[in-house]
Amino acid sequence: MLDRIFDPFFTTKASGEGTGLGLSVVHGIIKSHGGAITVYSKPGQGSSFHIIIPKILSDVASEKKKIARVQKGEGRILVVDDEDLLTEMSRQRLERLGYGVVGKTDSIEALEIFRAEPDTFDLVITDYTMPNMTGFDLSKEILHIRPDVPIIMCSGLHEPVPREKIEEIGIRDFFEKPIGNDDFARLVLDVLDKSRQQDIGENG
Repeated sequence: MLDRIFDPFFTTKASGEGTGLGLSVVHGIIKSHGGAITVYSKPGQGSSFHIIIPKILSDVASEKKKIARVQKGEGRILVVDDEDLLTEMSRQRLERLGYGVVGKTDSIEALEIFRAEPDTFDLVITDYTMPNMTGFDLSKEILHIRPDVPIIMCSGLHEPVPREKIEEIGIRDFFEKPIGNDDFARLVLDVLDKSRQQDIGENG
């Protein structure tokens, strides 16, 4: 299986227990930074992953200042993805930017949390393909509870997503995984800003 473990949607888990996108996303992120990842595995002994990432040559301090100017935000965000790794990565990214985050890997549990306190969330970010309740079904239920909450949907690079259905449901934006930190931060800020401007216009 070693030659397939980084393939999107390849998984040894049973149906409905995983999408096979975890290692694929890790591979994509490392490659996007000009790095490489290899794996060695032997039955009964375990597995080891080796990650090589190029040394940063730019001014790290100035890069941090630039990122801080572009990416900082505020608000509470619900993140839903059935892959533990991706949920945790999104949570860490958003918390570093100043957001409060609730991360869930079960779409039904996420819906119950939203239903219990709908007015406390400023944004929902949900995966497209999930067991039990898809991203589309979750979005419909959330918008039925609170029609004004902005939703961003995401999917793996090789998942065909009907874009017309995204607009029809009322989902505000969409991105393909993996997405870089800067692009992710700008997308979240943009959707939140547009939503708040819309609220001001409707209430003003």
